[in-house]
Amino acid sequence: MKNLGLTILLASFLSYPVIAEEPIGHGGHAKVKAAKKAEPKHVTPKAEPKKHEEEKHESAKHVDAKPQAHTVHWSYEGEHGAEHWGDIAGNETCKLGKVQTPINIMTRSVESAPISPIRFNYTMSNGEVINNGHTLQVNFKPGNSIDVDGTNYALLQFHFHAPSEEGFDNIRYPMVAHFVHKSAEGRLAVVALLFTVGNENQILKNVFAKFPPHEGQKADIPNLDLGRIFNGSQKYYSFMGSLTTPPCSEGVKWHVLKTSQEISLNQLIDFKSLYPENARPFQPINNREIRVSE
Repeated sequence: MKNLGLTILLASFLSYPVIAEEPIGHGGHAKVKAAKKAEPKHVTPKAEPKKHEEEKHESAKHVDAKPQAHTVHWSYEGEHGAEHWGDIAGNETCKLGKVQTPINIMTRSVESAPISPIRFNYTMSNGEVINNGHTLQVNFKPGNSIDVDGTNYALLQFHFHAPSEEGFDNIRYPMVAHFVHKSAEGRLAVVALLFTVGNENQILKNVFAKFPPHEGQKADIPNLDLGRIFNGSQKYYSFMGSLTTPPCSEGVKWHVLKTSQEISLNQLIDFKSLYPENARPFQPINNREIRVSE
């Protein structure tokens, strides 16, 4: 009984969808106030540095053959926060792009359309979860894919944002997982799975249980039943967008599932204890087409 007050307080703060702080029009923004979090530490290379992998973004690996001692690390708040990403060299698309993501979807203004269903070719798989300094990301070897609009996209990884980056009618969900795929031609397709707070997510239980607490740490995730991860309806909203983290590259096909899944309050707390808030503010829609499957 002595912990009941704390549990109620946590539940009241975390089990929501989150209402945007400011009313948002069809092309507006919402400001995200991120909790204080130390920026990732930069490791100075030894005398004979080898090529090293830069921070993993949502779509690809970026390798710098000659690491610089004063690399600017982006974050979600402060002088290198989301509002300033476009001022960092190499990330100009974050402020100059015209189809940036995430967006706030005003559902009453979106018309149903006969768009292709997503066919998930997911199987029981082994993954590796890594704390990359911005989120927790589960990487996979080739073997899983989706088919949509006549194109096959191989699953690369999925990662989490809290609250959800996508919004519906000015409301964000407590968490979202972005499943990032790549076609043979190099095109990216992301499937967004939203989460509400309820029952423990059994399929993702081992992922949440093995979250590495420090940047750069990894943990193996055996026998992840990806084939059961998308239960229920697979109707979705479709639009063209970008990566939601630097370098904010455009030309990404987005598929936001209409049906959410559940995670427990403890699972949400486990993630937010490492990343209290890692969601980019809403970006202007700029008259882009948004479709929803019938």
